[in-house]
Amino acid sequence: MAASSAGRVTVRMAPRLKGRTAPLTMTPKAIERLRELSNKIVPEGGQSKKYLKIGIQGKGCSGSAYTLNWIETPKKFDEKVTQDGITVYIDSKALLTLLGTEMDYFEGKLASQFVFNNPNVKGACGCGESFLV
Repeated sequence: MAASSAGRVTVRMAPRLKGRTAPLTMTPKAIERLRELSNKIVPEGGQSKKYLKIGIQGKGCSGSAYTLNWIETPKKFDEKVTQDGITVYIDSKALLTLLGTEMDYFEGKLASQFVFNNPNVKGACGCGESFLV
């Protein structure tokens, strides 16, 4: 029987992964508004906490639109983003589309709304309700 020589296996540890940036950042105005809305939905001392969940839905002239929903329990693969004490969840299906997005809040005389400054958007419809990635 021939002697078999086992090959030498080297195991190398990967260098420590650098901290990754959050897929979504929020401006101070957005954080302030989310804090106000959160307090209205669940008053202090309330039983259950609600979180804002951001997603994307096929809709509008350009094909996609943002969705904002209040949830109590996130799904397994939803991405958690916490900034200045405010926690927001991103739907796992929308994560790649939202990478690098800044969430802002605009309040004017005729309208107030959350605005998403998304670097991944390639085009948008004229009314600004939907976008194309």
